[in-house]
Amino acid sequence: MDAQAWLAERTPAVNAALEAWLPGADVAPCALHAAMRHLVFPGGKRLRPALALAAAEAVGGPAEAALPMATAVELVHIYSLIHDDLPCMDDDELRRGRPTVHVAFGEATAVLAGDALQSLAFEVLLSVAEPGPAARAARDLAEAIGAAGLVGGQADDLGPDPAGLGVEHILSIHARKTAALIRVAILGGARLAGANDSRLAELAAFGREVGVAFQIADDCLDAEDEDACSLLAVEGIEASRERAEKLLDSALARLEGAGEGAEPLRALARFAVRREL
Repeated sequence: MDAQAWLAERTPAVNAALEAWLPGADVAPCALHAAMRHLVFPGGKRLRPALALAAAEAVGGPAEAALPMATAVELVHIYSLIHDDLPCMDDDELRRGRPTVHVAFGEATAVLAGDALQSLAFEVLLSVAEPGPAARAARDLAEAIGAAGLVGGQADDLGPDPAGLGVEHILSIHARKTAALIRVAILGGARLAGANDSRLAELAAFGREVGVAFQIADDCLDAEDEDACSLLAVEGIEASRERAEKLLDSALARLEGAGEGAEPLRALARFAVRREL
């Protein structure tokens, strides 16, 4: 199927939900709200929200059932980008061709904007979805972005020279820093659509493998970035690309019996890892 066409159909609903939840830049405190919106709009590919919506379809539910998770996971993703760009982290001045939030609004406001987006993500998830599944999805999200997940992965990413790290340690960072958010987007979308425990376990494993492969593919695109904590410094670009393909194949094999409803999820996985976006 055409993943780009599917994305084009689903993305407007995500954008509308983000617009509905985010305060306007003219609402006090104006600088904070403008900073919160700075990377959300016009936004990137909305891959993580799309995966949440596709996961809902994969388990037989409507994509709309996963919209709270799709919105929440994008807010968390933007928060993570704002904090990653800070001078004390990656110290980047450009993001998506625009000044990063701390450059445009100051470091203190950028920190607060990231904090506010993270808080808003849980408000969205717990205010809109069914209470039981929403609470479990919120727990999953909290685990994915905490010390055992995204934050812990970022902490290790700030550590020693990647050339001195082993393959397993680098893969562990990828699994926590990047794959955790992709995994929880898929898991949460399926959960809000009523998936049973067996399907959730299958999709969680699928999301982890796709997420690690996604990060490896990203590293291959940024092969000239010597500071990146990537496999390229350890095993080279060809071996890294081969590893990403094997992970993708393993992930897709998990959905062999999932039927046509899972085709958008399969297509998005191929789309992301092979960088056809």
